[in-house]
Amino acid sequence: MENGVHKTGQPDTPVEVLVDVLGKALQSSDIHEVKGLLENAYKLAHGLDPYLDAISTPPSEVCQELIHASLDHDWAEAHNQGKTQFLQKRECCAGALEGQLIATLCKLASAKTVLEVGMFTGTTTLAVAQALPHDGKVYALEIEDYMREFAQPYFQRAGVSDRVEVVVGPASKGIAQLAARGNRFDLAFLDADKTGYLGYYNQLMDLNLIVPGGAIIVDNTLMKGRTYYPGGVKDELADAIREFNEVVRKDARVDVVALPFRDGVSIITRRRDASAEADDVITGTAHSRILQRLKLNGKVALITGAGQGIGRAFAHALGEAGAAVAVADINGDAAERVAAELAAKGVRAIAITADVTQAKECQRMVDTVVERLGALDIAVNNAGVNFNNAAEDTPENEWDTTFSLNTKGLFLCCQAEGRHMLARGRGRIINTASMASLLVPHPQKQIAYNASKAAVVKITQTLGAEWAGRGLTVNCMSPGIVNTALIQSEALRPLAKEWLQQIPMGRLAEAAIVFMASDASSYMTGHNLVLDGGHTLW
Repeated sequence: MENGVHKTGQPDTPVEVLVDVLGKALQSSDIHEVKGLLENAYKLAHGLDPYLDAISTPPSEVCQELIHASLDHDWAEAHNQGKTQFLQKRECCAGALEGQLIATLCKLASAKTVLEVGMFTGTTTLAVAQALPHDGKVYALEIEDYMREFAQPYFQRAGVSDRVEVVVGPASKGIAQLAARGNRFDLAFLDADKTGYLGYYNQLMDLNLIVPGGAIIVDNTLMKGRTYYPGGVKDELADAIREFNEVVRKDARVDVVALPFRDGVSIITRRRDASAEADDVITGTAHSRILQRLKLNGKVALITGAGQGIGRAFAHALGEAGAAVAVADINGDAAERVAAELAAKGVRAIAITADVTQAKECQRMVDTVVERLGALDIAVNNAGVNFNNAAEDTPENEWDTTFSLNTKGLFLCCQAEGRHMLARGRGRIINTASMASLLVPHPQKQIAYNASKAAVVKITQTLGAEWAGRGLTVNCMSPGIVNTALIQSEALRPLAKEWLQQIPMGRLAEAAIVFMASDASSYMTGHNLVLDGGHTLW
């Protein structure tokens, strides 16, 4: 191959280079030159897929074993024994690269439910299941019951059998069954009988089985090149795919992009209504889908008391939503550990050691965030302390310590954060209160804590009202008993069991920090969001 690939006029993609080399071979009358050019063309084409495999993340060990088993299986013998209705071919195995592509698209779409039309031995099914959250599911439609038996042991070994449901039978019937059950999908992958593609596509679209923002991924849309070969190859499969491609391209409901990946992959997404009659309800505010409004890309969040417990969970949640995160804690080592956890996830994070009971420390903390991360958009004031004592036995110093951190410290944080946000004309402040502001928790006795958290609610309401017209929202959350390492400790385990009996939902609390920090909550201020599983109702 010649150098100078970046010179003007040089072919750019491997296919363009291949065309260029073959074009020169066609024009040459020198048999030795033609042979050399053909050797170059062969090496270029032959090396593409192995190189793509080599530079891509390999599938899991179990998935690789399933791929090898699929390629090595005697499908002719299985058919002769009546195990399969049709004579299957090893070439139907999608292989490592395609499975990884679909799995990656699932991750990019944050998919929870996926439909696969045409499972074969489940190599892509397995890759997708491993990419889904533990409460996600891939529904795989397969005509051959033998394929379910073949794949199931691998699903079990990979620990994803609860994330896979194989529906055996004709794909059109399977789609109809799932639609009748109310299933909808973030992503669908079509890789079944090619003459059925158009029917499956119409079912998915007409039955609205793909959620807004979802996609349909279609394999084999080049059909070995027969779909576009000059003059048109006339055979049933090429004709079916060619018709499918043309129908989808003309469908005003969707956008489609065709990629020269392996035998052609098309990615189909539903269009938004951009007509003049479409209002914000249809298009979303600023043409932003509701899930997009929960994203915090480009935002900077500060969390106090983030070295452990619920504050650590807040830091991870806001970081995963796209924010850069400042982890503040009086324990500098703990703050550094959490910042390192976030950095390992790809979150931009810094650690700050701060005693928020001191006004100068609060101001230094905010100044450090602005200096190192560029701004402060979201502040979560979570640092707190609790002592358990009967009211008549509560020492004065415990009362003062509790109010110094839980109430005074929170206000000083709000003050320092608010000055910066008011100058910018925007910002979100979120304070951690407690269900103890609404009831008297029992059996523990904690009068100082209860009173301090009630004060947090009133501080939040007051600041929410004062700053509402100046671009800031100030809210608080009142979580119930939160599932943290402390709650799961040996010392508190018996008490946790008693608390669970007091909660109608029968489980510990989870927070809604991303909603409160995002544009989705932009009309909420001065509000105390109670997250207690119904605890305060009893």
